[in-house]
Amino acid sequence: MQYRQDKRSGNQLSVLGLGCMRFPRNKIEAEKIILDAIKGGVNLFDTAYLYPGSETTLGGVLSKHNKRNAVYISTKLPLSLCRKYEDFDKYFNEQLKRLQTDYIDYYFLHNITSFKQWERLRKLGIEKWIASKKDSGQISQIGFSFHGAAGEFIEVINSYDFEFCLIQYNYYEPNYQAGQAGMMAAAEKNMTIMIMEPLLGGQLATGLPKNAVEIFKNTRSDLSPADWALWWLWSQAEVTTVLSGMSSAKIVEKNLNSVKRFSPLTKSERAVCDEVVAIFRKSYKVNCTNCNYCLPCPQGINIPGCLSARNASYAQNLYTGFALYMTSTGVISSHPTSARLCNQCGKCEKACPQNLAIRAELKQVTRRFEFWPIPWILAIVRRFIAR
Repeated sequence: MQYRQDKRSGNQLSVLGLGCMRFPRNKIEAEKIILDAIKGGVNLFDTAYLYPGSETTLGGVLSKHNKRNAVYISTKLPLSLCRKYEDFDKYFNEQLKRLQTDYIDYYFLHNITSFKQWERLRKLGIEKWIASKKDSGQISQIGFSFHGAAGEFIEVINSYDFEFCLIQYNYYEPNYQAGQAGMMAAAEKNMTIMIMEPLLGGQLATGLPKNAVEIFKNTRSDLSPADWALWWLWSQAEVTTVLSGMSSAKIVEKNLNSVKRFSPLTKSERAVCDEVVAIFRKSYKVNCTNCNYCLPCPQGINIPGCLSARNASYAQNLYTGFALYMTSTGVISSHPTSARLCNQCGKCEKACPQNLAIRAELKQVTRRFEFWPIPWILAIVRRFIAR
């Protein structure tokens, strides 16, 4: 494992952190992921109040194996649920219980999107609350995760002495949200910079068009598409740690191996990433990162599955996309969760940190995969299966 220093605290953080949002439901598998990561040198584990079951799973495994003091825990205050000052303690105390700990190493204000939102928190007394928690030792470092425009990000970091931040950043969209400009501004303040969505919800690992994959392979056959994405980030000194949502022990193994082999990309190799982006943009239709914030849908639609299927149908081929749509939405089952069920309520769009026009996208998904006579054929198949 390689480590980089948190300049504020002096902590040495592993360049690869474990994003705990996508733990498998199987507890044994989740436990193996955590323990394999620790054995491999990963020492930063990132979770959140809003990630279903994640804090409880992480806390249980660390307690069971007496590993709490061997790692740094980062988790997040659910700002969307905080309406008054007392709510800060309400959720924080519940998180301590879930995580079976009496302190948090890196505590995020979850999903700040604008300076106005930060001002609302100030009026609720967030600064006073942070000071009290740091004085008591219950919070070691304070920061925030961000899903807004670059200008808003810079306003926020200029208004308070945050010690770290979490931004979405990858080679496909380096100027999206806070982007490179925000990262550089944070670095000038000696903030620890954590990266989320390094693989764009897995798309940069397994969703690239074949000709884009060939470009990578012809340049360096020893690197996988995921290696390229991770190495692009690690090649930048401003990046402290990259959080990867490793959902299987196999992915943990691959990423640990990537860290061991890492050396900074050359200028010409970084240019290869630009070539891949140019190809990818022609086929990638919607920037969904599979964060699942849009779920549950009131109509039961598997929104991320629908959008991933649409992307795959262009990036790879229609057959692959249709197969993914069939499996992720259960369209031949007695209770399908297909895009056609959307009633345009808009709940998903209010929750989407990428500000996607999800309702319009679901219409496109329906046109792509449920054109006539597909619905008629699926109805016949469902009736046959029901017998």
